[in-house]
Amino acid sequence: MTVSGQDWIADALREHEDAQRREQPADHSHDREQQVLNRIDRARRRRPKVREERITMSHGAGGKATQTLIEAIFLDAFRNPLLEPLEDSARLEIGAESVALTTDSFVVSPLFFPGGNIGDLAVNGTVNDLAVSGATPLYLTAGFILEEGFPVADLTAITQSMRNAAAAAGVRVVTGDTKVVEKGKADGCYINTAGVGVINPGVRLGVAQARPGDAVLVSGPIGDHGVTIMLARGELDIEADVQSDTASLAGLVAGLLAAVPGVRALRDATRGGVATILNEIAKAADVGVVVTEDAIPVRAEVRGAAELLGIDPLYVACEGRLVAVEDGSQADDAVAALRAHPLGAQAAIIGQVTADPPGLVTLKTTFGGTRIVDLLVGDPLPRIC
Repeated sequence: MTVSGQDWIADALREHEDAQRREQPADHSHDREQQVLNRIDRARRRRPKVREERITMSHGAGGKATQTLIEAIFLDAFRNPLLEPLEDSARLEIGAESVALTTDSFVVSPLFFPGGNIGDLAVNGTVNDLAVSGATPLYLTAGFILEEGFPVADLTAITQSMRNAAAAAGVRVVTGDTKVVEKGKADGCYINTAGVGVINPGVRLGVAQARPGDAVLVSGPIGDHGVTIMLARGELDIEADVQSDTASLAGLVAGLLAAVPGVRALRDATRGGVATILNEIAKAADVGVVVTEDAIPVRAEVRGAAELLGIDPLYVACEGRLVAVEDGSQADDAVAALRAHPLGAQAAIIGQVTADPPGLVTLKTTFGGTRIVDLLVGDPLPRIC
């Protein structure tokens, strides 16, 4: 789903057009463009407000509705300095140690899909939130909400996958909880996890640290997981040789941080895809982000399926890919460090951080044009994690 010209951008453009009708038009296209950007900036900075009376699926998609829900409801209720950065993990100072703490819930449908299942997805997703915070993942919790009638054989397969994924990531599941609800009150199995890791000395990552001149990288082809889940549901008569990229990023991140000192920020591109991460960078650091469409790695099978579905791969979730913001002078070294690991073999520089326009992400298209990459609007791929 290509998203542009909607919500606050659309409001700002309409405001601009109305003003142009009332005022004498500027003679220079640059002046008109700056007026549009100024109005977009004012619209973007308005206090977030949930306008819907009831929660919709879009509120869980990782895009604009999710961001508004988090900022207007949860951040407003729980605001404190540890929560406000809204990173993938909270950074806690305990004695001389810096500890990362994260939590996540998994409601993917279907539970089993090419390349994995809800069990290894839950482990890898939580491990990755710790890893991109610069932490060495150590311990996980696992809470299960099971529906009456759920096959014991399926639960056994899920827990075995969790065990194998935890072993591969070097973490242990150390505590948990189980609840059972009446038949029809859940969708087989939901899993909630929490993770704890120790942040390595001297490491402090965050999207707010992005600076003009920095490079933006991805660790490999994007969109594999979301397209796999959509096709696995069997609702569409589309066949493609794709599978989920679910994997632990702990080893990849450790290698990158050890090899290159100029890493500013890391994020795993899950709900809302790479586009959401880019917008989070632009907003948190008050910078512009410019990416080049031809530089973004996408498998041909994923691109083809996404086109048939009418979805832009930039908005499709990954479960084994990260976005990195790196000091521009060290970008090539960062790519080399990522490519030294199997999960980063197709790592690429996809863009750069700029001073202007602050808070906006723009894409240089294959056809030579430029468009704004807004946050995801709606929910074209519900329940993908």
